[in-house]
Amino acid sequence: MSLSSILSTTHPGAVLDAIADNSLTSVMVTQAAPDTPIVYVNKAFTALTGYTPDDVMGKSPRMLQGPKTDEAVLARLREDLEAGRVFEGEAINYRKDCSEFLMHWRVFPVSDPEGTPIYFVALQHEGDS
Repeated sequence: MSLSSILSTTHPGAVLDAIADNSLTSVMVTQAAPDTPIVYVNKAFTALTGYTPDDVMGKSPRMLQGPKTDEAVLARLREDLEAGRVFEGEAINYRKDCSEFLMHWRVFPVSDPEGTPIYFVALQHEGDS
């Protein structure tokens, strides 16, 4: 049985909320707008970064970046998203306590029926290196 078949017979919002809220993977959703304001983070995001939803709502994901964040990776992220492609990469990011961590993440657009991105979803976890 596919997820779409489950969602067509149940309350899709409840199923998606349960998946995202209970995922072991950090989930961040941003608007596809200037500065990509954060509109959702799950519990795993808080465990990974130390930031609560109240800390990040409406702010740019750039708040996780710092001196050792690789600008070339960020440029590739922007290029991939502008082209409608899925991005995957690793970069040094920073927790609320300012400690560094290697973040591996995949970011993909969610588009409206006309194909215009309206959200970006980032799935994140601490990298192995």
